This record gives sequence, structure tokens and C-alpha cells, in this order.
Amino acid sequence: MSGHSSPKRLGCFGTYLFLLALLPFELLAQNPRGALRGVIQDATGGRVPGAKVFVRATESSLQREIASDSRGEFRIDELPPGAYHIKVQANGFAEANSNVRVIVSSVQEITVTLKPQPVEQSITLETEGPGSITTQPIDTSSAVHQTIITSHDLDTIPLAARSFANIAYLAPGTEPLEPSDPTKARITAVSTGGSSGLNNDLTVDGADNTDDWIGGFLQNFSPEAIEEFAIRTAQEDADTGRTTAASVVITTKAGTNFWHGSGAFYGRAAGLNARFPIDNPAPNPKQPFSRQNFVGTASGPIVKDKLWFFSSFEFVHENASIAYSPASQTEFNALAQLAAGGKINDGIRGVNSIDVPSSVLVPFRDYLANARLDWAQSTKSRWFLRGSADSYITQNAMVQQAALPSTGATSHNNYLDLVVGDQYTFNQYWVSSFLFNASGLHLTAARNSNLGFALDFPFTSTRSTISGLETFGDNQFVTPITAFPVLRNQEKYQFRYDVSHANRRHGSRFGVNLIHEPVLSGALAATAETVLVYSNDPSFYAANSSQFYFNSTCAPPVPAGVTCTATPAGDGSFSQNVQRLGIYAQDSWSITPHLTINYGLRYDTTFGLFTASGHSQSANPALAGNGIVSGIPHDYRKAFGPRLGVAYSPGSSGNTVFRGGVGLYFNDLAQNGWVQAFNAVNNFNILHSSGPPSLIDPNYHTPYALHATAGVQHAFNNDWILSADYTLETGMHGYRRYDFPNVSVFRTDNRSSYKALAVHLQGNVARRLNLVANYTLSTAKTWGCQIGELFDYVNGVCDPFNAFAPGDYGPSGEDVRHRFVLAGAFHAPAGFDVTFLSQNETARPLTLTTPAGNRAVINGVKSTLDQFRGTPYLQTDLRVSRSIKFHDRWSLMPFIEFFNLFNRSNPGNNYVGNISALPVPVNNLANVTALCPTPACSVPVTSGNQLLVPAGALGDFFGPGTTVGIPFAAQLGVKFSF
Repeated sequence: MSGHSSPKRLGCFGTYLFLLALLPFELLAQNPRGALRGVIQDATGGRVPGAKVFVRATESSLQREIASDSRGEFRIDELPPGAYHIKVQANGFAEANSNVRVIVSSVQEITVTLKPQPVEQSITLETEGPGSITTQPIDTSSAVHQTIITSHDLDTIPLAARSFANIAYLAPGTEPLEPSDPTKARITAVSTGGSSGLNNDLTVDGADNTDDWIGGFLQNFSPEAIEEFAIRTAQEDADTGRTTAASVVITTKAGTNFWHGSGAFYGRAAGLNARFPIDNPAPNPKQPFSRQNFVGTASGPIVKDKLWFFSSFEFVHENASIAYSPASQTEFNALAQLAAGGKINDGIRGVNSIDVPSSVLVPFRDYLANARLDWAQSTKSRWFLRGSADSYITQNAMVQQAALPSTGATSHNNYLDLVVGDQYTFNQYWVSSFLFNASGLHLTAARNSNLGFALDFPFTSTRSTISGLETFGDNQFVTPITAFPVLRNQEKYQFRYDVSHANRRHGSRFGVNLIHEPVLSGALAATAETVLVYSNDPSFYAANSSQFYFNSTCAPPVPAGVTCTATPAGDGSFSQNVQRLGIYAQDSWSITPHLTINYGLRYDTTFGLFTASGHSQSANPALAGNGIVSGIPHDYRKAFGPRLGVAYSPGSSGNTVFRGGVGLYFNDLAQNGWVQAFNAVNNFNILHSSGPPSLIDPNYHTPYALHATAGVQHAFNNDWILSADYTLETGMHGYRRYDFPNVSVFRTDNRSSYKALAVHLQGNVARRLNLVANYTLSTAKTWGCQIGELFDYVNGVCDPFNAFAPGDYGPSGEDVRHRFVLAGAFHAPAGFDVTFLSQNETARPLTLTTPAGNRAVINGVKSTLDQFRGTPYLQTDLRVSRSIKFHDRWSLMPFIEFFNLFNRSNPGNNYVGNISALPVPVNNLANVTALCPTPACSVPVTSGNQLLVPAGALGDFFGPGTTVGIPFAAQLGVKFSF
């Protein structure tokens, strides 16, 4: 099978929809929903049983009703987020009415106090409905650690990349980081539990939105399309699977009985940005940059109380650029000098000239579309249908600060997603939901050059070079860390059925989630290529041209200090057909009005995870006689994940809640780490008895994490809430790669630990200032060689025969000891609103390495994993706006946003990692004892910190910087709404 032909499988969507129409029963698509739980009492505090509770959505025809039980309590589950009107009736009492807001993935507590007739009474809410992350209520019935982000937050808090993930950093226990895969440009990632974020689960309207190739988020959504989302950072209920850390539960906006619409423009330009001094110092021209976002929404009733629609569209027109630092330009010019002298030409392949630009333009175009229909078929059945698309093109993708444009590519991605579902209310206690989701991804990456060779020099090897090692020529996008594909196809169909039952003291749920993925395929770059790795930079060879070696066939003699590898053409294709099954049951048991126990059990398994192109590992030529492993891996069948949580609210005020819980969480997403093993058994390599010598250890175990949590939350009054939570996550059976002399083996034997104390404060000052403050004290550690990541594939081992050697255990790349976030909104005089987001964290770790691929030795002592620390990260973003209202419901809001307001340099942990690439050479790469600013090597090294040098910016390799940060930038915009 050739991996370079895209499958025409998206036509199957129609077949699946036809089969769905034949289902003989009405079910409901599981939508991220909330719940109402309350107590009905009389004026003396006595409970009122048998009272009728009517709940109706204020902007649609959705309505539910239930009767209070013998304790005067009631619970209504499966309510879509939004505003509701509540009416309570009981014999001998006056009718009570009020409004309340239900938020996603949360239980809203209310207290209803009834008085005798004929006095008309209203409901007293223990907490007001939240309009923002800064005004969230206490949930006294759940042990889940979560934060709710509303559409108001997305609309008002400055978002540097206009990604919903930007604002997720407001949740305690989260951290920013660059997107984990260049094939998903601008989809900002979120780190939780000290991990790379690839082990998080993401659902949108209940539909799976997890990338099954590398993990993390798959399809991007415009913030304008999102109603609310919940960041669950620990202790998720049993309905959540396929995560060892966190889950993100998103619900999109729906139409109502009122017409709504908006149009917005966001504009940025180089003239509004500060320089990045490392790459683009004066007096060089300021590097080019411009970006415009055009956004529009429309929603309303097609048939009032029956059929509604919502639609949104966002177009991103960006011309970013990568500026070359003076040091890089010096080396590029020396390389151009070698080419002009005929040194990079052997008569078979080569070049006689190399252009050296001062910067490289990175055009980016993105189209985000979303459309949704909601249909009230009857009082019992409500359907929704949503279609979403994300299509973008990036030119010069994967070019980095110290590499020429020849190493880049044009990346074109297309994501499509179709979700249909129905909620069916059997009676006041039983509600079922059904969901069908069909999604597809098609990605291509066309390389900028096809010279047949690539040159790799030390100065290019900085911490940002995870796209490849080459300075000039054909980048194969394969590194010691991972391999990035030039072709990807992913086709996914999901069937999910959930049933909930709310009666008396219990809120029970059970369900099944089946994901059929007939296409999970693609290809790595596999053209013939010669890679030459040099121990010195071009400026050395320009001054000593006789020592420069170039040969496109690696003809001997190859001099010392040069490594030449000629790779023949092959078949880089890979293909899988995988099914994933999850089954769960859970219950929220209110033992007393003050004590709730959440308990459940989840089971997850896969089918076909270890079959590639229709073959098991038994067909891998490397299996015979490798001397390391024998046998083949099998799908894991023991992934049982019990969950137990306790919430206790003492007293009658409901102002304090103690929480605790424990649970097991399984997640098997790591195809990117195994792609070479899958590629080794594809059709081409089987037929030709060739292929990479890569194997998966037969003793496979699905990675899992044990979560143990405890915390307390207290509301001092209606304006101030404080919480403190402790989290312990112990990871087992993480992925690692063992590079033996004759074979690479992928095993699941890694271990990790994450511990955190998170403190959260939210408050309202004089009704003018709403704020939220988070402080997290944490530590995250794991085993690895050069990079430590929790539940990731990049760790590797330095010595495959001593995989747990001293020094191989250390901090993860996201080990942030102290992190403080402050955000809020200030309602200033004259109608101005000022919102802000300030992130402050201590330095993240990094490892110093050598060209040999091992950690640096300093004064005879080998450094440990992630021993060193970069620079603390401090960035404050600010937005100033003023709403101008006219007509009845129309408004115009001009605004200005400032990112990195104080223009702080934030290199983060983006430092020169390879000591051979340091601007001041060291005396001995095998054992550093001195720096050599002069040939005498006159500066003794007494501390490894003397070797820390900030590297160039990440540019647009992964999209807008987050952990590295950006210089000061301003954005102007205006939004019209009705």
C-alpha cells in the first residue's frame, strides 16, 4: 500500500447517517450538560415533599419538571448550559419563581423557601449564576477538580492567539506550552499534571476531538462558537476516559427564540510590535508581521419554539516571519561562501549559490466554520446537528530561527466534523442521550526543496530544533525525539449512548462509547537523502576550506568530525484500523443533605492497536534473531478504572465543602512514538524484507495514572471564595524507546510523579472589580535521557542496558515549581472595561547535551536529566474596551489589546541545548572544564550555569509562542453585536 495516496473514505458519512436513520428508537446525543439540585423548605426550615418543580429555558422551549422527594430534595440532570426560569408549586404555599443559570459539567445548588398563601414568594439562590470564571459558585456535590470558562470570558479576556486554550491557563493546575505538533498550527496546547498535554481528553458537544496520532487537541474552534467549557484537571467522573491527566469538555453555542448576530475585526501589524532583541536587533529592519481576524456569527429561530440555528465563521489572514539573528546570518553567509567556492557540489548533486535572507515570511491562512441546528421534536425529544470545519495553509512551515528556508514545507490541513444527537426524556427521572460523530482529517506537507541532501551544523541545534536537525537542504522531519509525517489521514466514527437517572438521593449515569477509526494512516518522508553532520560551524570551514567535506554518496574517506549517512528511498507509509471501546457506570449518592459520595467504574480497551497495514508484528523482519524481544504485543484487556469521590458540606449554610477522591485513569494514545514500528510492518517492507529495525515489546500495558486528591473550599460571603486542593498523580507504564545496537524497542515501563498544591481565590471588590487569583506549588518528575515528559514518547533511555541509571530521573519539561495567575475585569468610569491576564512562573528545566546524543559531562560529572533551569516567565496582557449601545439591542465595542504589556524578555527554557552549538566554544565536548573565548580556553567552568545561553525564538514553527513568550504587541479591533 502506498502511503502517498489519500483514501476516499469520507463518502462513508452518508452511509452511516442512513444507518442512523434506521434506528428504531429515539435516543439522545450526549452533550456536555449541567444539573440543578435543590432543597424545598418552608419558612421554618422544614422540608416540603411532593412539591412540583418546573424548569424552562428562557430563550427556547426546553422544559423539564420533577417532584421533590420525602426529604424535600430534587435533582434534574442533563440540562444544556444556559439561563432557566424556575417555578415551584406546593399545596398550601404560594408559587415561587426565579431565574438561574446552569453551567457546563456542574451542579447548580438552589434553595427554595415557600411561604403560605397568598403571599407570593421567590426562590433564594445560594449563589448567583456565574457569568465569568471570576464568579463561579461552590459545587457541594462533586469531588472533580474543574474550572468553568464561559463565552463572556472568551469574549473579554485578551487572547494572544485567539485560541480557547489561551484562557484555560486560568484554571489551577494548568500551564501554557507550545502546540505539540507542527501539523496542528495555532492549536495552543494546555499542560496539566506536569505533562506535555498530549494525554488530555477533549470533547466538543460530547463528540471526541482527540488526536489519535499524537494526542491532545485535534480540531480548532473559533472562540465565537463556544458557549462554555470545563477544564477538569483531576479526579474526573467515570464518564471520562482516555486521559491520564485532564479533560476539556466544550459545548458550542445554539440558537434561541431571539435573533442574535455579531461581526468583529482584529488587526495586528509590525508597527504595533516590539522587537525581539535576540533575533531582530536594531538597526536591522523590523521583521515583517501582520494579522487580521474577520469574525461573524448569526443565530435565531427558524420556527419559534421548534427549530433554531447558530452559525459562525472566522478567517485568519496572517503574514508572520522568522528573523535570523546576527549569529545565524554570520553562519549562513559563511555557508553561502562555501557554495560559491564550489565546495557543496560533487558533480552528482550540489549547489553553487545559497541565498541568505534577513527573515523568512511565514504566510498562514485559516478558515474556521461552524453551523448548528437544534430541533424540539416534542416535549420529550430534542435533536441537534452540528457541522464544523477547520482548513488552513502554512507556507514555510517548520522553518526555524537557525535553519534556511530550504528546510521548510507547505502544510495544508483539512478537518471536518459532523455531530448529530437526540436527548430523550422518558419521564421526570430517566433521560437518555445518543450521539453519532463523524470526523475526518487530511494533511499534506510538501517540502520546499528536493536536493537529495541536507547539511547539519552545530549552531542550528538549539532546543527549538524538534522539527529536524538540518541547516540547509531536505529536512526529512525525523529527529531523535520523534517523526513528523508529510501525510496524515484520520477518519473517525463515534457512537455514544448515555442514560441518567435522578431520583431521591441518587444521580446515576451509565453509558457506552465506541469509536471506530477505519483510517489512521499517513506517511513519513522516505525519499533518498544524504545527511552530513559537521562538528564545526560554517564559519570554521570558510576559514579552513580544505577541511570541509561534501559528498552526496558518502564516498570515503569521510574525515573525522563529519558523519555522513546515505539513506535509500523507502516506503514511509503506515496504516491502522483501530476501534476503541469505553463502558462506565457511576452514581452521585447524597447520603445526607451534607454528604455526597461519587463512585463509579470505567472499562476501556482497544481492538487492532498493534496491527499495521493488516499485519501484526509477527511480519516484522526485525523480529527474527534480534536477541532482545520475541513475540508480539496484544491489545490490553485489563484497563478497569474505579473512581471514588467524597464531598462534605458541614452546617446548613453550604458555604464550605471538603472534597477528596481517588481513581485510576488509562490512556493509550502514542501512535506518533510507535510510527517507525508500525512502518516496519507495512506492505512495502514486508514484500522487500526491509524497513526500520523497530519493535514493540510484547509485554505491553496501557499507561495509567492514579489520582488522589483532597481539598477544601469556603465562601466567606457572596463576593469572596477561597479554595485549596492537593493533588497526587502517580504514573505507571509510560512509553519509552530503547535504542539497542541492532534494534529499537518501544516499551511501556516508565514511571512518573506529580504533586501539587493549588490555591484559588475569586472575589468582587465594590461591584467594580472581579478577579481570580491562582497559585500552584508543584513538582513533576519522570525517567528519561535528554527530555523528561510525563506520559509522552520522547523520553528514551541513554543506556538501553541500564534504563534506570542514576541521573536518568529528574524533572519533566513542564516542572514549574511556582505558578501565579491573576486575571479579572475592572468596570471603570465612563463605561470603560479593563480586563487583564497576568501569568508568572518560575523557570522550567532543560538538559545540556552533546552531539553524541547524551547529557553533557562537566568537570568529570555527568549532568542529570533536566538539571538546569531557564528564565522565569512573566507576562501581562491587557484589554481596554467600551461598549456603545444604540437602538434597543445593538452595540458597538471598539477595543485595544496589549500582550506582554511590560515587554519582558521571556526566553523560558529555550536555551542552546547542544553544547557544541554554544557561541563561545568549550574546550572538550566529552568533558567540559573551560570556555574558549580565546584559543587559550582561559575561562574555567565552575558551574553548568555558565553554559546557559538563550536561543533564538521559536518563530512560527509551532505557532505563537507561549512558554517562550512574545515581545510587546498590540491589537486593535471592533465588534458589532445585536
